[in-house]
Amino acid sequence: MQAIGDAEQEKTIDYLQKWFEENKKLPNKIDRILLTRFYYCMYKDVEETKKLLEINYTIRNDYPHIYIERDPTDHDTINAFAYTDMVPLPGLTAENYRITFLRLTDFDPSMMHHTEDTKTFIMVSDCRFSIPDVVKGDTPLLSEGEVQIFDMNGYTMKHVARLSFRTLRTYLKFLQLAFPVRIKAMHMINCPSYLDKILMVVKPFISKEVFEMIHFHTNGIETLYDYVPKEMLPEEYGGNAGKLSDLKAVFRKTLEEKRDYLMDPNHWRVGNSK
Repeated sequence: MQAIGDAEQEKTIDYLQKWFEENKKLPNKIDRILLTRFYYCMYKDVEETKKLLEINYTIRNDYPHIYIERDPTDHDTINAFAYTDMVPLPGLTAENYRITFLRLTDFDPSMMHHTEDTKTFIMVSDCRFSIPDVVKGDTPLLSEGEVQIFDMNGYTMKHVARLSFRTLRTYLKFLQLAFPVRIKAMHMINCPSYLDKILMVVKPFISKEVFEMIHFHTNGIETLYDYVPKEMLPEEYGGNAGKLSDLKAVFRKTLEEKRDYLMDPNHWRVGNSK
């Protein structure tokens, strides 16, 4: 999908932007690419787009410590990236989906700070959603959906014990009700033998619709290739996308370049003077 549509679509985006900026329930500004993602997410239905926008920013402002009060260069972000990879992979699948890859790089449970780590993941998403997913020729394109891959290698019940259920609840609510792109699938790879114990803890917070999107790969990652093009994966997983450490370094630079945008309350906080 093109980030910049035809004249009729851009006229609609102009209207939505004006509506957004004048709505006292919403912040003062919204990035135009992000706004276009909301519009596409709701299949170009203007009224449904408005509803999604209001839900998104209501949740954000109900939990500002997760969705608004952040800094790509602060201690929380540095710590999150020190023990995890949170990396949007380059390219789009044949279905025009973008893949985000997540894994632990340090298995020490004490490194995990669930609320702060969730804040970092939301910041990663907000950064990516403000830039095109790919550029073909001179045409910036946006994905039609999101695929998330979680490598569970090294994840233990000690990590589960460090979960904040309040944070888990609001994150899953945000993912299920307010995300500006359509989640198409979640793949859990290298699942541990005690997966059932983990699911006993988190499943009550996951809607039936979302749970049905989750694929659990319990015997290696070969079955993942039935869903995701192998060549799009990082080198560590048999693909051609490059090393995760290199991909993460590139994206962290992008994240820091977007620091002013990500920290600007005019883009995120309701209640600034209109």
